[in-house]
Amino acid sequence: MAVSLVNITAEEASKLLSRREGHFFDFKRIAVTPAKLTRTLSGFANSDGGELLLGVAEDKSTNIMVWDGFAREEDANAHIQVFESFFPSSAYFRYQFLKGAGLVGIVLHCEIFKTPDLRPASDGINYIRRGAQNLPQTTNEQITRLKYDKGLSSYEDVLLNVDISEIANSTQIIKFMIEVVPLAEPEKWLAKQQLIVNDKPSVAGAILFSDEPQVYLPKSGIKLYRYRTSGDATRETLDSDPITLEGSAYDMIFEAVRRTAELAESIKIMGVAGLESIVYPREAIHEIVTNAVLHRDYSINDDIHVRVFDNRVEVKSPGGLPGHVTVANVLDERFARNPKMVRIINKFPNAPNKDVGEGLNTAFEAMRE
Repeated sequence: MAVSLVNITAEEASKLLSRREGHFFDFKRIAVTPAKLTRTLSGFANSDGGELLLGVAEDKSTNIMVWDGFAREEDANAHIQVFESFFPSSAYFRYQFLKGAGLVGIVLHCEIFKTPDLRPASDGINYIRRGAQNLPQTTNEQITRLKYDKGLSSYEDVLLNVDISEIANSTQIIKFMIEVVPLAEPEKWLAKQQLIVNDKPSVAGAILFSDEPQVYLPKSGIKLYRYRTSGDATRETLDSDPITLEGSAYDMIFEAVRRTAELAESIKIMGVAGLESIVYPREAIHEIVTNAVLHRDYSINDDIHVRVFDNRVEVKSPGGLPGHVTVANVLDERFARNPKMVRIINKFPNAPNKDVGEGLNTAFEAMRE
């Protein structure tokens, strides 16, 4: 892969050197060993991606980062080989040489993107980026968590140690079968959909068809709050006790949307005709809540939190963005953390996810309008 050379001003170089190392940014000396370099590549690739400036050193006497680049482009060949070995398909990274005006040497500026698979370092260990550190993930629990985060496996397939009647004879499944597949037997249909395996219901089966999955999946509900402030959420600004919503995913989605809209519309602001209710498009609320319920990480023991403020509505869904999805590409990329849930809830009458994969775009468009 040819590497371009970009000339930057002294001011631009100074801005780069003034950046602080953190979750998305790192400096490395040209003397960095390949092993240490791949730990940083693994940390960024297994997390949210990031930037790396290769050819910057710290002046120990002043704790200031100084430009200390390669004398020639060819001198970076060994480092470039590390990149191309780590990313053999030339995907999920890009780089360029930077030459700063009045500065000696050239620096390799690298952008590393979040990968859909696990990327171990040269020592065979997977790392994740936390702050300015690359943390090794070595235990079975850490690797399992990383696979959940990457979407390589899904907690929705975990089997629960409860009787299959919890989903095979629930009010929710009976109603669903009558309306959608009236000629099938619930237990056989659920097994065919892999929601019952080895006579045990899966997490996805429970979330979709148990009348009260929160009994054996604690904190898989929704908490709804009203804060009388435009600032931060505090106990002092909480208007009343939080509302707890439980039940199947389908029922929770529609109830949460209704209650959220009611809370938001109870807020009054001074308009042309006097006090007027704040109105958020129900479509936007619906799409965001649906996204939170269907794409949250159910292995995390926490509820979805919906907070209604004087000037905004916040929805916090447990878990990071799955797979290769990032904040930058979230409206363009598609990745289902819980694909069975997404597929099967779309079979429900008045499915909450009518246009699968278009929910956030629909919400953004509704808010723009």
